[in-house]
Amino acid sequence: MIKSIAVYLGATMPQNPIYTQAVAELGEKLASNNITLVFGGSREGTMTILADAVLSHGGRAVGIFTKSLPQDLLYPGLTETIITENLAERKATMLERADAVIALPGSFGTWDELFDALEASKIAMINNRPPKRIGILNLNGFYDGIAQLLAISVQEGFTSRKYANLLCIGNSVYEILDKLLRD
Repeated sequence: MIKSIAVYLGATMPQNPIYTQAVAELGEKLASNNITLVFGGSREGTMTILADAVLSHGGRAVGIFTKSLPQDLLYPGLTETIITENLAERKATMLERADAVIALPGSFGTWDELFDALEASKIAMINNRPPKRIGILNLNGFYDGIAQLLAISVQEGFTSRKYANLLCIGNSVYEILDKLLRD
């Protein structure tokens, strides 16, 4: 049963409102389903929209922030805040605290966290441990390139179908939550 989801997303504000609307919708859905948000803890960009939505709907938001970022970027008033020494510890702590992962459209940090989570889940499977459920919210076709890259990697024999199936893709908040929460 999924009680917490790590959400990887940007600390910047996108130009197209489709992204911010989906972030707010995801926050509301997490809160209404009693799922704790685990995120980077920033009060910048889409991260603040997500935390605002979760908290304003009575949900729990856990921020995992790092000392390597300016402390004035830390979102105030979270349910819980954890400060890590560096980004590697931040990513590990986010994965530890979450039962599943969703990557929203973002940039380098979001992609890094996504691929780190996929590799951690692959290693868990190799060691006969249950992997995390990992999804990407493919709004507006944002992650079409990742889906294509994964398909080519399977076709060329670099990624096995078993490991490729670690990643699920949804084109809406409803679809990605449905896929991740399904037993």
